[in-house]
Amino acid sequence: MKPSKLRKTVRFVALEALERVNKGGAYSNLLLRELITTRDLNEKDGRLLTELVYGTIARQQLLDYYLQPFIQNAKKVEDWVRLLLQLSLYQLLYLDKVPSHAILNEAVEIAKVRGNIGTSKFVNGVLRNVQRQGVADLEQIKDPIKRLATEISMPRWLVEKFITAMGIEETRKLGLSLFKPSHVSGRIDRRNITREAAIEQLAAEGIEATASPISPDGIIAERGFLAGSQLFAYGLLTIQDESSMLVAPTLQLEASHQVLDACAAPGGKTTHIAMYLDAEKGGKVTALDIHQHKVRLIDDNAKRLHVTDVVETKVMDARATDEAFPAESFDRILVDAPCSGLGLMRRKPDIKYNKTASDFKKLPEIQLDILNHAAPTLKPGGILVYSTCTIVSDENQNVVKQFLATHPEFEQAPLAVSSVLDASIQENMLTLYPHSFMTDGFFISCLCKK
Repeated sequence: MKPSKLRKTVRFVALEALERVNKGGAYSNLLLRELITTRDLNEKDGRLLTELVYGTIARQQLLDYYLQPFIQNAKKVEDWVRLLLQLSLYQLLYLDKVPSHAILNEAVEIAKVRGNIGTSKFVNGVLRNVQRQGVADLEQIKDPIKRLATEISMPRWLVEKFITAMGIEETRKLGLSLFKPSHVSGRIDRRNITREAAIEQLAAEGIEATASPISPDGIIAERGFLAGSQLFAYGLLTIQDESSMLVAPTLQLEASHQVLDACAAPGGKTTHIAMYLDAEKGGKVTALDIHQHKVRLIDDNAKRLHVTDVVETKVMDARATDEAFPAESFDRILVDAPCSGLGLMRRKPDIKYNKTASDFKKLPEIQLDILNHAAPTLKPGGILVYSTCTIVSDENQNVVKQFLATHPEFEQAPLAVSSVLDASIQENMLTLYPHSFMTDGFFISCLCKK
């Protein structure tokens, strides 16, 4: 294959993506969107690129373990060569639709174009040796925690944190579930269409969808492109993870409520809240974000979903809430706090490698600070919901407990969620792990002002 043609192939682009993620400063999900657009990849190639990049990143530590015996005698393996070997090994081990010889041939050609003949021979030799000899058994790792960390390809300190919270077997289930592709879910505007009717209409367009088991507003796309549907075009459907759809109902909203969404961008939860409100009855949600460009995203979402009459946006740091608004101005407050995002590891597999133990000292301080500044603006009898897309107690249960310890005027309230989630609730706090229902990981706590 000519070098000019090779540079346009999905595997060549996948290697570029892995390099950019590996060097830092590029989130895999945003980068993939950019590359699919700029390289003009069709839907099929876009799906393959996503699978190659996510699959390789998700299993990076495991792939390194498998490769190590075959490269340990090499003088120096450049980063891009190691990534090419990981990418190729991922395909050999986990993708059965592509013949092995095609994977090896393209890897060798990429090595030749990116490096030289010597590099291509090295890559060819390593991959052929893997084919002949097979990969090492994980049972060779005697330390059980190190073995588990390798198997689920997760930093040891993070594995230890999860083991403390849920035990070794549940941690294993969690880690292995992250290797499965995430599904796409959407939220229906049930003011204007029933979920059953929406599923029927999608089926007429060739999109196979089922009802979410955890959210009455949610559907799961089994096959087809939800964002390309007429329902999406008409603003009757928006893309949102099922776990995020649980938040608005826990606020126990009424049509006339004044609501504050303190950390609102890009507006998924804001627009969900808005669907419970009525402008004629005085209902309104005030949505804040610290960045102007993110506030524009909230405005765009509100416009597309036809809820601009009850949505007001402001560029503001949530920690200035009590200075910007009078005391006791809101009936309901949502603090969907900035967090480590560990609940999103299936969609953003690089997150687990980018976090450090020190993050869990800094982030809770910010989260608590936002709660402290939002609390005075809630009316007596009002509800404050604290939520995050992370699954560690440092940012969740511990933050709530610290807040309650210094705010005796607040108490925990029961969560308004489906009974199928009962097993995920402890001490009136919901922790939804990614392996429980194959959603994003999420945390919700409902606090009532006495």
